[in-house]
Amino acid sequence: MITELQTATGTADPSQLGLSRGKRSRPLFDPPIVRRAIVDSFVKLNPKLMAKNPVMFVVEAGAALVTLLLINNAVHHAAGLGFELQIAAWLWFTVLFANFAEAMAEGRGKAQADSLRKTKTDSAARKIQDNGTVVDVPAASLRKGDICLCEPGDTIPGDGEVIEGIASVDESVITGESAPVIRESGGDRSAVTGGTKVLSDYVKVKITSNPGETFLDRMIALVEGAQRQKTPNEIALNIMIAGLTLIFLLAVVTLAPFSSYSVSAAGAGTAPSVVVLVSLLVCLIPTTIGGLLSAIGIAGMDRVMQHNVLAMSGKAVEAAGDVNTLLLDKTGTITLGNRQAVAFFPANGVSDTELADAAQLSSIADETPEGRSIVVLAKEKYGLRGREVSNHEAEFIPFTAQTRMSGVNIEGRAIRKGAVESVKNHIVELGGVFPPRVTEIADGISRTGGTPLVVCEDARVLGVIHLKDIVKGGMKERFDQMRVMGIRTVMITGDNPLTAAAIASEAGVDDFLAQATPKDKLDLIKREQAGGRLVAMTGDGTNDAPALAQADVGVAMNTGTMAAKEAGNMVDLDSNPTKLIEVVAIGKQLLITRGALTTFSIANDVAKYFAIIPAMFSVTYPALNAMNIMHLHSPESAILAAVIFNALIIIALVPLALRGVKYRPLGAGALLRRNLLVYGLGGIIVPFPGILLIDRLLGLLHLA
Repeated sequence: MITELQTATGTADPSQLGLSRGKRSRPLFDPPIVRRAIVDSFVKLNPKLMAKNPVMFVVEAGAALVTLLLINNAVHHAAGLGFELQIAAWLWFTVLFANFAEAMAEGRGKAQADSLRKTKTDSAARKIQDNGTVVDVPAASLRKGDICLCEPGDTIPGDGEVIEGIASVDESVITGESAPVIRESGGDRSAVTGGTKVLSDYVKVKITSNPGETFLDRMIALVEGAQRQKTPNEIALNIMIAGLTLIFLLAVVTLAPFSSYSVSAAGAGTAPSVVVLVSLLVCLIPTTIGGLLSAIGIAGMDRVMQHNVLAMSGKAVEAAGDVNTLLLDKTGTITLGNRQAVAFFPANGVSDTELADAAQLSSIADETPEGRSIVVLAKEKYGLRGREVSNHEAEFIPFTAQTRMSGVNIEGRAIRKGAVESVKNHIVELGGVFPPRVTEIADGISRTGGTPLVVCEDARVLGVIHLKDIVKGGMKERFDQMRVMGIRTVMITGDNPLTAAAIASEAGVDDFLAQATPKDKLDLIKREQAGGRLVAMTGDGTNDAPALAQADVGVAMNTGTMAAKEAGNMVDLDSNPTKLIEVVAIGKQLLITRGALTTFSIANDVAKYFAIIPAMFSVTYPALNAMNIMHLHSPESAILAAVIFNALIIIALVPLALRGVKYRPLGAGALLRRNLLVYGLGGIIVPFPGILLIDRLLGLLHLA
């Protein structure tokens, strides 16, 4: 059950909600990308590929029909071949220009991805042969019954059972728990999971599952069973474009018999030819947005790549613009993933400096993140610098899973630090007494979600070191910004509720879900989606994979497991979960860009009515000459000018589609007014001088 947290509702600076500069982007028309895009423009003429875009498929079908008529008329030496040739050429150019816009966006995205993608490599395993020798083999080649040696720093290559040794194992990528666990042969702590990491000592692991039967494989099965929903914007736009195309297609088809009847009834004029009707259809359907739609989505992917986020699809970027709920894994996402020393609590009769000095001495040779943090804390808080102890005949005692302690013997002093029970047993063995006050301090640290380490010198307890998960810097402020953007944040973790509540309060998230299993995370996302909300999920562990797959926007951390990266539809190469702010802003920019160009595409049809309708029917109905307000040169030049403008406007808008309309955090009403004023009015005005100029050039060049 999710517990509501009382968090501050600080107000973020709205200017911070805009897109940051990100990485330096490539030139808009980078020559290698342009060359590849030109070639791809012709490859994309394949009808199977064009069928994915109904608007441009209709244009290609019209171009093919006009081309066939041109060839037939050329064979029969019919008149008007020049006009038909130009119409056919410009219809093909319209399709090619649309393909070029998409190929340009793809080319920029591929060029960026080529420099960012990391080669997937299979993990290695150290297999013990029958003769006792150890050989390196791919983990994927292991079979049930094989035995592997795993030493500090090694990743356990598969699900198995410890048959020899004892080790401290980091299972955070699987369970979400940041604290390491002990795994040893025999008993109920012998099972290990593939993908976890050995931190100390060694274990020999007998593999208990074949490829395809592991915990990871079960996670992948959940991933493959998850389905992403289409966004409301995507559904609405597809319905509108398909609807407009169908309406104008029916209108033009019925126009042929209607015009023939009108000519017969009036006794004057000629019915428009198939070439003219195809030209009218192409000019009336939303070819501008149809030609740029794919480019806008792919360009959104390119823009998130400039922020070091690798997007697998334009739909994911688009969905980010409508996200209502953000789920964040705790370990490695909200927190650094390694526990850090934050305070020293001395025992009765012990000074702070004495405890800090002993803690630092015991940690000088400790290369773990926890050990290094103890040295740094003693230096920063008490001015104790790391000392050169090699000249003092110091004996360093490494941490082992058996003792669960580490320390140093120096100048007759035996200093140890370790888990509460381990140090307590050590003190009792030496004949000392473990102070009740130290037990109270340790219990208090545990209740707040921290980890206590007790420090002792010989049989005397000096105090407790407080280790805790460290929330990444700036998290609270960034979550405040998300709140301003209307995004609700939920932290999900495998930790106990006390630890989860403490971290959630410090990070400033709205809600949290503790002790979450992969299924719990999946169910939470499904409940949010069932309520009509779009969900974004960030995570880095194998246990996050099903949720990343189900989420509308799944952002996997690059420091995470391969299962997480495969499940998500985005990978953050910087492993910064708050980068979702930039991703959301880019998603909103994508939606705004598409809305602006859709408004422009529909509006600029108005000028084409004034160009083509009089050209088609003014002889039959002279009153229609009043619509020829541009005084175009001839019916042929009017139709040709409209078709040429229809093709060229796609190329003219490619830079806007690739760069995107600038995002500002405006309300829906203000955004609608801006679109209507800038792109609606602009879409009506711009075609008039454009068509008029093309008409005059056609007349000067005697092309119509």
